[in-house]
Amino acid sequence: MTNLWSSNTPAHFWQCTPNPPEEQWIQAISKALPILGLPATPRDLDCLLETILGEGQFGVDHWQLSTVKRLYYSLKPLLPRPLIRAMRRFYGHRTDGNFALGWPIEPRYAAFQWEVMRQLLLLRHEQTLCFRSFWPDNAPFALVLTHDIETAEGQAYVRVIADLEESLGFRSSFSFVPERYTLDYSLMHELQERGFEIVIHGLKHDGKEFSSYQEFSRRVLRINHYLSEFGAVGFAAPLTIRQPEWMQMLKIEYDRSFFDTDPYEAIAGGVMTIWPYTIGHFIELPYTLEQDYTLTTICGERTPRLWLSKTDFIQKYHGMALMITHPDYLKTSSVQQLYCDYLQTIKAKYTYWQALPREAARWWRVRTSNVLTEPVAMAQVSLQGNELMLRPAPSSENILPTFTSVDQAQA
Repeated sequence: MTNLWSSNTPAHFWQCTPNPPEEQWIQAISKALPILGLPATPRDLDCLLETILGEGQFGVDHWQLSTVKRLYYSLKPLLPRPLIRAMRRFYGHRTDGNFALGWPIEPRYAAFQWEVMRQLLLLRHEQTLCFRSFWPDNAPFALVLTHDIETAEGQAYVRVIADLEESLGFRSSFSFVPERYTLDYSLMHELQERGFEIVIHGLKHDGKEFSSYQEFSRRVLRINHYLSEFGAVGFAAPLTIRQPEWMQMLKIEYDRSFFDTDPYEAIAGGVMTIWPYTIGHFIELPYTLEQDYTLTTICGERTPRLWLSKTDFIQKYHGMALMITHPDYLKTSSVQQLYCDYLQTIKAKYTYWQALPREAARWWRVRTSNVLTEPVAMAQVSLQGNELMLRPAPSSENILPTFTSVDQAQA
């Protein structure tokens, strides 16, 4: 099978103008490889990308759930929540010491991309290079808010969350499970009218989508039907159980089922990147901030300090801060207050591009296109001492965007 991650090379990531020769990229990548700390040196660039973005470092059976986990997730809808919390905490503690990645921050892939550019400048004996800005208007980072609705009770609480976000000037996506609870079509229509986005969150939220290739092939027909019916272009796998090769059957623009690092999910691991990337025909938007359940129930946090420290890291590397929260958990006043505190702090103290998931995915597709269909701002990376500095390119070298959101650009 063709490597699903081949188009995510450092050259593709940086989008330099003019683009340095391939041999210089290869030399720079080779010099930067030690930063990744991989147990074995990949034989080529495709192998490296599959090891990192394809989670190949976790073994050939990475996408398969153990028998115990399959049993747990099949019984989960019947289990009382206190027992679920206890089991998740127990599993998390058992995983911590054996987890191959850093958590909540895994810095190596970001540092690797920066080191590739540093080595490239050294090889070229240059102080600066121009590249396509990571985000519109040279924003320091992108902020993407998403919600997964697991039950009818969560669906009934959606308007409260939407009202809170709207009052602060934010918009988000809401992921619905088509065949688990009775869908509130009037709510879905209202959300779209108010500028929010609808996403499909699997089919039944029972953990069986990826139980076998045959089962996924059967269910994907109905999932694609709901994507078309709801005008949705994004998919989020329940329980983040995922299989990138099978997911090529989904008729989507983007997926949101992977993460940079997470030891607590059904398939623990991570793709190590804090930016969007391509998996086959769709854009992947990995979540990069801890899920609300993990933060509050497993880790026992009562403030957004971990979210904010991770946001600082993401801002340093001009990445994407993508958060998943759940109306089912935001019903709890302490969890909702923590979420509100984060949004208020972000609004007051940070500069960012706030985007719906579809906007972030479309922007990244435009930015990394070989033939630009829309203007993209240029930025400049320079070597100052031993450090990289990123800033907007001089105005004479800018190709400024003519739109404020990607949806407007697509119109």
